[in-house]
Amino acid sequence: MRNVTIIGAGSFGTALATVLDTAGNNVQIWAREKEVVDSINNNHRNPSYLSDIRLPASIKAYDDLEHCLRDQDMILFATPSHTLRELAAKIKPCLDGHEILVTVSKGIENDTFKTMSQILVEVMEGVTLEDNIGVLYGPSHAEEVSHLKPTTVVAASYSTRTARIIQETFLTPMFRVYLNNDIIGVEIGGSVKNIMAIAAGIVDSAELGDNAKAALITRGLHEMKRMGVMMGGYAETFSGLTGMGDLIVTCTSKHSRNRYVGSQIGLGKKLDEIIDSMNMVAEGIKTTKSVRDWAKRNNVDMPITCAVYRVLFENEDPKDALNTLMTRDPKDEVSI
Repeated sequence: MRNVTIIGAGSFGTALATVLDTAGNNVQIWAREKEVVDSINNNHRNPSYLSDIRLPASIKAYDDLEHCLRDQDMILFATPSHTLRELAAKIKPCLDGHEILVTVSKGIENDTFKTMSQILVEVMEGVTLEDNIGVLYGPSHAEEVSHLKPTTVVAASYSTRTARIIQETFLTPMFRVYLNNDIIGVEIGGSVKNIMAIAAGIVDSAELGDNAKAALITRGLHEMKRMGVMMGGYAETFSGLTGMGDLIVTCTSKHSRNRYVGSQIGLGKKLDEIIDSMNMVAEGIKTTKSVRDWAKRNNVDMPITCAVYRVLFENEDPKDALNTLMTRDPKDEVSI
């Protein structure tokens, strides 16, 4: 049994609260909104996300960040990736250094090109050792996790000991956790797949067919692997849950926010209009910019990512982007 604070009361933070409680931990959630805190404590429901799920009465919520962090064994960051740096800086003075820090946020930071664990390592320098930082990634839509449907994910860390602690803390009969010592590869796979999901949504709404979807997923995997290996990850990681597994579920599921964004783009809607209509963050939008900029700076061929970038940020017609992809110079399939 461990004392765990979840930073963020979004859909995934809420779903993981039920997992952690089922695993026998003492769980509390920090939320910005007082109405969310009051509803979780009094009605045992999150009024904003997964409101159909009744949370265990043992889960408590607070809007006082310092109170939430007192005497905790593990801090779980379940916030949008672009807010992680700011929140980590606020949390740092409240830590004594023994806590395990885990992030489930998926993304690559704009401009710095850092993964989420790398941001934590940088921000927490002087308080939390690198070895006490890890991630939990994998094909795990909150809607299914919260209904206790079978889910498998990966715990990765800079330390095998920390990865095992994360595994033990989250493990339940319906939430199976594997270990992986390639934290960078795990994070790249779990982040870049969101770009491919946007492309998959465009494919679906444009009714381009199953052949196109299969090609997108397969070639998207090559782009993930290309980036991950260059950043120090292992090629075999991308055949696992946070590579192919996450890619499949995000490109095909009705629950995928990123696939939804792509489907709306394919129907002719503008990006700002789509974002304004959503109450959740589609991480692939910001990640597309980061990864495209990284690929350009490092002269790495990532044609699908670049096509999605042009559609999202340069208003290129998806049909023109498709034509560019399909008429590129012929390549060897297995070249990295």
